[in-house]
Amino acid sequence: MTTIVVVKKDGQAVIAGDTLTTFGSTRLASVHDAAPEKLLKHGNTYFGIAGSAAHQLVLESLLKKHPEFSFNGREEIYESFRKIHPILKEEAFLNPKEEEDDPYESSQLTALVANSSGIFGVYSMREVFEFDKFWSIGSGRDFALGAMYAVYKGRKTAEDIAKIGVLAGAEYDTGTGLPMNVATVKLNGKAR
Repeated sequence: MTTIVVVKKDGQAVIAGDTLTTFGSTRLASVHDAAPEKLLKHGNTYFGIAGSAAHQLVLESLLKKHPEFSFNGREEIYESFRKIHPILKEEAFLNPKEEEDDPYESSQLTALVANSSGIFGVYSMREVFEFDKFWSIGSGRDFALGAMYAVYKGRKTAEDIAKIGVLAGAEYDTGTGLPMNVATVKLNGKAR
C-alpha cells in the first residue's frame, strides 16, 4: 500500500512517494518509523518500490553489494533487473511463484525509476516501460494518475505535479500517508 509517482517535464525528472507503511489494518506512520522513506538512491538513480515492505531493504542491501548495476535507459534497467532476479532468489530467498500459467518467474516487485535518462516502471516479470510524462504505482495510483493528468498541461513544475499526485493518493487511499519524500534530477539532452 503506497503511492509512488514519477513526472518528467521541462528538463526534469521527479520521483515522489508517501511514507506510510501498513501491516494489514495496522498503520505505521512516519512519526513511529525510524526509516519511513520509500525512495532509494543508487548512484544517479532513484527508485520507488511498491509491494512488500521487505523489497526496500532487500534491494538496498543488494545494490550496496553490487554497485556495478546501471539503470540508464530501458535496456540497462531490464538487463540489471534480469541479473538481479537470480540474486534475489539465491541471497534473499525470493519466492518467484505467482500464477501457474505465467510465462516467466516473478521478481515480486513493482518499482518506478527516475534518473537523467528519464522515468521508467519495472514490473514483476521484469517488464520495463518508459514514460513520456508521468506514472504512478501502488494502491493510490488511480488517484495520483487522475490528479496529475488534470494539472500536467498547466504551468505546474514537474515537482509540483508529483506532489499533487502523492497528495491525491494520501487524501483518498487508506494505504497512503504523509509526509512525502521527493527527489529531482536533471534530464540529459537525449531524454525527451
